[in-house]
Amino acid sequence: MIIIATMSLRLDDIKRPVAKEMEEFEHKFRASMKTKVLLLDKIMNYIVKRKGKQMRPLFVFLSAGACGEINESTFRGASLIELVHTASLVHDDVVDNSNYRRGFFSVNALWKNKIAVLVGDFLLTRGLFLALEHKDYGLLSICTDAVKEMSEGELMQMEKARRLDISEDIYYEIIRQKTASLIASCCAAGASSSGADEQTVARMHKFGQHVGMAFQIKDDLFDYGEEEIGKPLGIDIKEKKMTLPLIYALSKASWLEKRKIIGLVKNESEDPKKVQEVISFVKKSGGIEYARNAMEGYYTMALETLDTFAESEYKKSLKMLVQFTIERKN
Repeated sequence: MIIIATMSLRLDDIKRPVAKEMEEFEHKFRASMKTKVLLLDKIMNYIVKRKGKQMRPLFVFLSAGACGEINESTFRGASLIELVHTASLVHDDVVDNSNYRRGFFSVNALWKNKIAVLVGDFLLTRGLFLALEHKDYGLLSICTDAVKEMSEGELMQMEKARRLDISEDIYYEIIRQKTASLIASCCAAGASSSGADEQTVARMHKFGQHVGMAFQIKDDLFDYGEEEIGKPLGIDIKEKKMTLPLIYALSKASWLEKRKIIGLVKNESEDPKKVQEVISFVKKSGGIEYARNAMEGYYTMALETLDTFAESEYKKSLKMLVQFTIERKN
């Protein structure tokens, strides 16, 4: 097992090399969401006010700095990524029938599903138009590929959830598409916007993909109460999502035990006691430790890929950002 150095990482420290650009990005991003439709403008303002950590634009700017120079194309790349990401969250809340996002009411909870779907469509097309308007075809290609991957990953997960027959290989493919593809696109978009060659863009894409895989496995671990704060305990189990700790635990179980646990997830996941039984089974089977080792493996691969880039303050911050993604508490 790889021991990761424990140090208090703050996003403000990580952002330092691009603090000015991130501040400027906020203004440009708000401007990119402006519309003459009053209802839509009201919803856009609501979305902007409840923005999260903005880690994805941060990946874009730091990757651009590590590969070349940050320029206007970088700002458009960051806006495009953030618009695509926000659109996916709005649509996800509709698909999952979720009423909350980051502690706030979701768009569909306040304005109903029909409006939420149209808002997601607006965000997505606004991002694509932004790239076309400035002939950023490289950025457009990177982002549309991510949208395709994210959609395929979501549908694959839904298909497999019906039978709860996800193998470890399928799980990795799902999270590569659903989560890692967007973080990989952030890094590739940053590199591309700086004028880097195709090989450099591909290396940055690979780096982002490893980070995204580690990020999602970390998210899976929150489901088992391994951190003091995070998403609600057992939420993935209640939603019948097969994550790495459970997949591993089932692979080590007897036929009878496997049948019992799958039955609990499939038919009794609304019962908190049954959910706790599944959590206890996973912990006892070594699923937590197995998933943590897998996460640390991707963390190491991300750093090894990053080490192929020249030393700079941007690279140093990227290294800190990778560490932040797997030490985060929510």
